[in-house]
Amino acid sequence: MTTKQIKVTITTREGNPNSVRAEGGVPSVLYGPQEEAMAISVNAKEFTKIWADAGESTIVVLSGVGEDKEALIKGVQWHPLTDEAMHIDFYVIERGKKLTVSIPLEFVGEAPAEKINGVVTKIQYELEIEVRPSDIPQSIEVDLAKLVDISSVITVADLKLPESAETTLESTDPIASVSEAVEEDLSAPVGDAMAEDEDATEGEDSDAKDGGDDGDKAEGEKTEE
Repeated sequence: MTTKQIKVTITTREGNPNSVRAEGGVPSVLYGPQEEAMAISVNAKEFTKIWADAGESTIVVLSGVGEDKEALIKGVQWHPLTDEAMHIDFYVIERGKKLTVSIPLEFVGEAPAEKINGVVTKIQYELEIEVRPSDIPQSIEVDLAKLVDISSVITVADLKLPESAETTLESTDPIASVSEAVEEDLSAPVGDAMAEDEDATEGEDSDAKDGGDDGDKAEGEKTEE
């Protein structure tokens, strides 16, 4: 794994976030198991470049806050209209200890089963693993070429994980599977169904009419009396 160098400068907790942004910074916070929460500012342009390459699963090195600190970008709040970073959370990691992180799954290749009337179902889209910080992957590849027939299943055991990684799922848990495409039954014409509905409606109308005639007849006999 590679690390990205990013320089941060400290802001006071009483600082106005808008003034930080006006000066080209992003109000942020860093924290960790052995790190007291600290309000900081990150250069907005520099962070944009880092984020494009790093995302949430790459270690960045924070400098300018005393001793350099290795951290993960745990969360970013974005402006809904301008897509600018409004606030960033940095999680300072403990060296030598594993982290629990969710890694996106990257589905590659084509499933041969799709050529024999098979439908591929993707069951998991990310995988939670415990891993050394230096081994955190940006994604985990899932090769759909392993789905060769209707009974094929890709499980956790089929994935290539970093050497230090352990998943919280069972090795037999499915990641992707194949089912047979179900064709719609077109043997019963739509017209027959409509005709049955019309017959049923006519029957109800006829019953209602007969009931009405009987009522009129009964009232007429009562009047004659």
